[in-house]
Amino acid sequence: MSLLAHVHEEHEGDVPVAVIEGEIDASNSELVGSRLRALLSNRSSALIVDLGPTAYLDSAGINLLFALGAELGQRQQRLLLVVPEGSPLGRAIAITGLDQAVPTHATRAAALEQV
Repeated sequence: MSLLAHVHEEHEGDVPVAVIEGEIDASNSELVGSRLRALLSNRSSALIVDLGPTAYLDSAGINLLFALGAELGQRQQRLLLVVPEGSPLGRAIAITGLDQAVPTHATRAAALEQV
């Protein structure tokens, strides 16, 4: 994985949670996407991506999350994002409409309630 981003795998019961630390941009979005997809099995109902520790997300990262949300929807699975209040990513996510395409929550607990 690129030194710009680290994807930490956690689990909340049967739900995989990917905590992304660092930056997601054109140089590593493909690797980050592969790592996120690898967390899912055919039995997974959802994937939570925690962007709390993510410092930067460019258009390649936003496109990755749009595409991943669509892919999971086609497989009857859900993508949920955690974007804490005051996160520097919140504005970009709102401007691009990502928060309208993919459920976005301020806390992991709130995301888990929707699984």
